[in-house]
Amino acid sequence: MERTFLDMPDSQGYFGEYGGQLIPPQLKAVMDDINTAYDQVRQTAAFQDELAELYAHYVGRPSPIFYAKRLSQRQGGARIVLKREDLNHTGAHKINHCLGEALLAKHMGKTKVLAETGAGQHGVALASACALVGIDCEIHMGEIDIAKEHPNVVKMKILGCKLVPVTRGTRTLKDAVDSAFEEYLKDPVNFIYAIGSVVGPHPFPKMVRDFQSIVGREARAQCLTQHGRLPDMVVACVGGGSNAMGIFTEFLPDEAVQLVGVEPAGKGLDTPDHAATMARGTKGAIHGFACYTLQDAQGEPLPVYSIASGLDYPGVGPQHCYLKDIGRVNYESITDDECLDAFMTLSRTEGIIPALESAHAVAYAMKVAKTMSPEQTILVNLSGRGDKDADFVSQKLGL
Repeated sequence: MERTFLDMPDSQGYFGEYGGQLIPPQLKAVMDDINTAYDQVRQTAAFQDELAELYAHYVGRPSPIFYAKRLSQRQGGARIVLKREDLNHTGAHKINHCLGEALLAKHMGKTKVLAETGAGQHGVALASACALVGIDCEIHMGEIDIAKEHPNVVKMKILGCKLVPVTRGTRTLKDAVDSAFEEYLKDPVNFIYAIGSVVGPHPFPKMVRDFQSIVGREARAQCLTQHGRLPDMVVACVGGGSNAMGIFTEFLPDEAVQLVGVEPAGKGLDTPDHAATMARGTKGAIHGFACYTLQDAQGEPLPVYSIASGLDYPGVGPQHCYLKDIGRVNYESITDDECLDAFMTLSRTEGIIPALESAHAVAYAMKVAKTMSPEQTILVNLSGRGDKDADFVSQKLGL
């Protein structure tokens, strides 16, 4: 692998000019402690063996890749292959890093794990992981998302976590992050903030990427074993960007493989109702790190919107920003309507109900497949299943 990708982030947590620790000095010391503990524990055979055993026997890894034959035939052109992260225990890729963060919290002697959640997948996964290792869990979630994602809300409560409704601001993901972080600051020595994506101050973009990179390692090997070649394109949805970094990382050195991150265009990029940070954002900072952000003239985050609760975030992971700048990853966008069409089409052609977040990636693959040849392959990270979205979509479409 090229040194460019191996050496990132640097010792200060930067991917090029993005990332870092834009936080108060007292919090920097806490983050440095987390970084040191992570770098120490991840090298030990005991930690690696425990995580590998949980991935295999608790999560159900490796998740398979699946050739979506009827969908591919319907669209024409390239073969569409799905990396089935929706089959993981708790229903999405989030469990991959939540187990790692919960084990790290236990190793460090923390008394409570705090987090935000948008679609609820991170919340369910973290609540599950905390129940498994025996540590208290508190999840902050926007009031709008609580109403949209009722099945996941119930699961979190059943799993024993404390769910804190966030009623301020847009009452969605960005405000949930603010609320959870404020609670964390009350006792950062005994609490740990288990960030739900490749965002936040160093070392979280690195840690979450590392835990999620199992997705790409599996998928690359599976493509070679089952198809005898690498995919021509790898596609994943991007909000904060954890599932995308998870599948992209292993393919970064493979220059012949196109990598595409798909953002939410919401009601259209020509409206304020989107969360397409890469397409419409500018360089700034949010939640303790430098990245592209959707911001006003004063540098304050703008209200953002997506039909997918897990994607409506006004920032994006710092490594994604770097990969955009160097041209290694292309970032495209998909509207709500295109997302809903992909949600229903995949459900009715393959019997797989995707999460609305993942449906953005499916929609882009459906669109671009038509422009490619039948000898080519698109690998889509199907990052989550749509159980949580079924009632909302049913109401939306009048089913």
